[in-house]
Amino acid sequence: MAGRLELRVGTRASILARVQAQGVADRLAASSNRPVRLVPITTEGDVSSRPLTDFGGRGVFVSALREALLRDEIDLAVHSLKDLPTQPEAGVTLAAVPVREDPRDVVVARDGLTLTELPVGSRVGTGSPRRTAQVHALGLGIEVRPVRGNVDTRIAKVAAGELDAVLLARAGLSRLGRLAEVTEVLDPLQMLPAPGQGALACECRSDADDIATLLRTTLDDSLSRTAVTAERSLLNALEAGCTAPVGALADVALGDDGDEIWLRAVVAHPSGSPLIRRSATGSPDDAVGVGRRLATEMLADGAAALCEELVT
Repeated sequence: MAGRLELRVGTRASILARVQAQGVADRLAASSNRPVRLVPITTEGDVSSRPLTDFGGRGVFVSALREALLRDEIDLAVHSLKDLPTQPEAGVTLAAVPVREDPRDVVVARDGLTLTELPVGSRVGTGSPRRTAQVHALGLGIEVRPVRGNVDTRIAKVAAGELDAVLLARAGLSRLGRLAEVTEVLDPLQMLPAPGQGALACECRSDADDIATLLRTTLDDSLSRTAVTAERSLLNALEAGCTAPVGALADVALGDDGDEIWLRAVVAHPSGSPLIRRSATGSPDDAVGVGRRLATEMLADGAAALCEELVT
């Protein structure tokens, strides 16, 4: 790092990832008066057509960027935070969580339809077991089809008539300037998002104090970090032997006794039944504890048996 002015920002090579990273790069350039360059890196998840569930939570979109960090090929890495494994990585620090985009899921359907307006037997595409389980739980008689690829690829399947609709994250479409194609924004009461959805993660090497300070002072948003910390704490506690689809969403709001976290979560069988949905509140200063306690309650209320069923 000594003597080098340029900041190298590692990112996945996809269009959405580069757009996300460019937003981070622009803010860093403006605040630091240093040149900033994107370094696209191809990850295992970008080149494989296998379902993401086949990778067993190994950080399929993250590992290559972290390896580049540790080899000093980049100064920081920008990830979609929901892609980060919940276990910390030696030598890497999560230095900033920028202001989170709207974390909700959306529908892009033919003829401007909403999810409940789709006829029985309609084909809805998603590569997410979490979305699949929650769609099945709604009991709409919809056929869920597995689909992978970027936003263009998925939406094109609707335009071509291969699918009647696809389910996507609103945040990605917002960053790409494509919200006009959304036919419905799904209420979290219908579908809870993935833990960390809509948020970005900016990582640097643990020994790069100057980069960590720059990221923290320029980009880090305390409310967004608190919310995703609670969500990821819950996910971490549930992941101990559990492969069931998990959704979670935390909000930090003013309560009767000051700010509080409201954390909602769901654990579901891929078929949509059984489905365990619970919520908890707590202090923003105890985001990790709120997530752990809610996970413990859900495991005691039936999630443990569901997890055991899915791993045996």
